[in-house]
Amino acid sequence: MDFFKEKSSFRDPSGFLFWKDKSIYRYIDYSYKEHYDFFMNFGLYDDLSGKKLIISHDLVNDFSLSNSYKIIKPKKINFISYPYEWSFSQLKDAALLTLKIQLRALKFGMTLKDCSAYNVQFLYGKPVFIDTLSFEIYNEGQLWVGYKQFCQHFLAPLLLMSKVDIRLNQLLRNFIDGIPLNLASKLLPKKTYLNFSILMNIHLHAKSQKYYEDKKIDLKKYNKKLSKKSFIILLDNLENCIKKLKWKAGNTEWADYYSGDSYSKIGFNHKKNIISDYLDLLKPKVVWDLGANDGFFSCLASKQGAFVLSSDIDVSCVENNYLNVKKNNEKNILPIFLDLTNPSPDIGWNNSERLNLKKRGKPDVILALALIHHLTISNNLPFNYVAEYFSSISNNLIIEFVPKEDKKVRTLLATRKDIFVDYNINSFEKEFGKFFSIQEITEIKDSKRTLYFMGKK
Repeated sequence: MDFFKEKSSFRDPSGFLFWKDKSIYRYIDYSYKEHYDFFMNFGLYDDLSGKKLIISHDLVNDFSLSNSYKIIKPKKINFISYPYEWSFSQLKDAALLTLKIQLRALKFGMTLKDCSAYNVQFLYGKPVFIDTLSFEIYNEGQLWVGYKQFCQHFLAPLLLMSKVDIRLNQLLRNFIDGIPLNLASKLLPKKTYLNFSILMNIHLHAKSQKYYEDKKIDLKKYNKKLSKKSFIILLDNLENCIKKLKWKAGNTEWADYYSGDSYSKIGFNHKKNIISDYLDLLKPKVVWDLGANDGFFSCLASKQGAFVLSSDIDVSCVENNYLNVKKNNEKNILPIFLDLTNPSPDIGWNNSERLNLKKRGKPDVILALALIHHLTISNNLPFNYVAEYFSSISNNLIIEFVPKEDKKVRTLLATRKDIFVDYNINSFEKEFGKFFSIQEITEIKDSKRTLYFMGKK
């Protein structure tokens, strides 16, 4: 049987993910038999999957692998995203989900041995736990194995985002197993020592790690225990701390882009109708909306039945987009943070644990609306670089050209010398024409902007 292991799934001896015929499966080792049977037979799986807190799976009986106890097939996730691509509220919701699952697990006699943020993905607009092998049978008095990991993957970055700078979430790109607690402790304001939860779970936790890092511990004499009651108190404490954390998306220039003066009502409605017509013609199943702002046009694609990866470089836009997804109960939109000039790279062991953007999917169409001037003028990217990049991702492109006469472009050029002699519609069509066949061109009413529908050559 032809199969290959998922490269990110090698750290857990209990099992691994693998691909066969473009479908994902999970191998369960005999060493995990007792825990898996307990998880499945004593109600926890039914409880969590019934509440849509964990990804559901089917038992596979038509094939097996050598020495496997079970093979299961999890429900497919549309797009695998990573914590450093999430907004503040996405990471917060993922943290609260993990704590909720741990509390539910205790009621069924189990605990989480693994509290990695990478065990959470977003499906139908909501976070869902995806690692079936993270559960083990709970023994009264045992310490919470996942405690340190939870604090590094969730609590530390959320505190830094909330109390220092929202951009510190990007530390998760450098620290693949979560932000070190001693680093978080140094970066957090001194006043956080006055908060009992932060003091205990970050500052004193970091000091304890420092104290024991070079100490030899006699495990026979080390009999520290955590009662179930104390365990629940710890979980409640973490939950209350995280629930209180706030970050308000600011009114950046781009966060109120569509409510500003970029388009008249006539122009905006015309743009909406043009894009709807293009999407109706293509009938895409997957759309990547690059530079999605608050996700308005992502919603347009979603309403036509597409799954939409809705990305932006502005953290306020991503946050507002996600909050709108929650508010409107959107099922097919995943907002993520994405800097196209420095997209998420291949990182982790052998640069293969976490994949770059292009390796995680292929859209049927790219939406690049009100984006080209930011790439070309703000970031000095020539048209042909942008065109070649887009053509490497998708066969279809809906792109908006914004000329120098446009107010937004004039704003970009207000504080710098205009060295962009080739930034004009003729050069745009010429360079993009090397990679795409221009199918349709439509000038947006009451505007100097133009929409293009292109197909890859």
